Amino acid sequence: MIVQKYGGSSVATAEKIRGVAERIRQRVDGGEKLVVVVSAMGKTTNSLIALAEQVSPEPSPRELDMLLATGEQVTSALLAMALCDMGIPALSYNAFQLGLTTTGSFNNARIMDLNLSRLRMQLERRSVLVVTGFQGITPEGDVTTLGRGGSDTSAVAIAAKCGCPCEIYSDVPGVFTCDPNRVPGARKLDYITYDEMLELSSLGAKVLHSRAVEIAKKYSVDLYCGSTFSDERGTCVVNSLPEWLEQPVVSGVTADSNQMRVNISRLPRSMEALSALFTGLAEQGVNVDMISTVNENGHSHLTFTVVDATEKAVLRTVRDVLAPWEGWTVSEDRNVVKVSAVGVGMKSAPGVAARFISALSRKGIAVLGTTTSEIKISALVAREDGDMALRALVEEFGLGE
Repeated sequence: MIVQKYGGSSVATAEKIRGVAERIRQRVDGGEKLVVVVSAMGKTTNSLIALAEQVSPEPSPRELDMLLATGEQVTSALLAMALCDMGIPALSYNAFQLGLTTTGSFNNARIMDLNLSRLRMQLERRSVLVVTGFQGITPEGDVTTLGRGGSDTSAVAIAAKCGCPCEIYSDVPGVFTCDPNRVPGARKLDYITYDEMLELSSLGAKVLHSRAVEIAKKYSVDLYCGSTFSDERGTCVVNSLPEWLEQPVVSGVTADSNQMRVNISRLPRSMEALSALFTGLAEQGVNVDMISTVNENGHSHLTFTVVDATEKAVLRTVRDVLAPWEGWTVSEDRNVVKVSAVGVGMKSAPGVAARFISALSRKGIAVLGTTTSEIKISALVAREDGDMALRALVEEFGLGE
């Protein structure tokens, strides 16, 4: 048994859906049983969001999930039709029918459990089930979605529960050292570790949803990323690299443009003010990333970055929380991007940070902030310097072809 997932670009048209059905038919002819998880066709999710915003400037999160969940249901039904037309008696299932329960966090729910009884019963009778990705239901029966890229998470969760491998197919033939659309010549990796893939996904790489990688690591799911449109060898995501493969210091670099830098000047040097501010942001679900403070003449100048947050929500929270204090000002800057280098080899290789900063410096790129972990280094740079920074890091760490 195999779980496969096909992304939106793989099922963007009726012709492509029939192409996916043909790939599945070849696997069935080889004696395999498949659970196929699908995304919405092409840019359907974006179109549905745009449609919702025409009706309501701030759509109800619950109703937005009801709307967005329809995209995957269309794809799953069409793919099941195509398979049946080829003589493969497939069935399509949505999250409600499969019993995929989630938390009640609309637009960004987390999977709680999965009832496999119906899935197993049907797989005894047929070779293929087509399942809607990206969606779930709460214990109360409300429809939820798992966040952008959530179909990856659906597929890996099913594979983890079934104890079988998972294959993720898209329009790229695997995981690259850098986005080849931004840095031509970036090299495709045959293997990458869960830890490296998790860091890259959380730092802006679009190949895999970060929560999918978390689940794969936790339950040791064999994970493979390949192309829907070719038979070129893809990338295996593994717990540790094969012994025969030399461990690179840096395995990949990536950039995240979904960043906003917030600057607060003349904030009182008060731990109470800082504590209240970051508590307030956390309560609003705002993910704070890089933080730096400079103390001067009895005041603090605070800078931090936020991810996946709306400008209005962040600034409103800052103003509401800091209202008891006087004299401070706040400004925001979205003209920034976070570039990162990731590699488990950093654990045993000194001087990686020096090489990282030096590579940017040689190109005249100003570093606006930094953050590190055991296997990653990130720097905030001006948006216009993002691609140049990626190219500099690919060259410095030998990540090109």
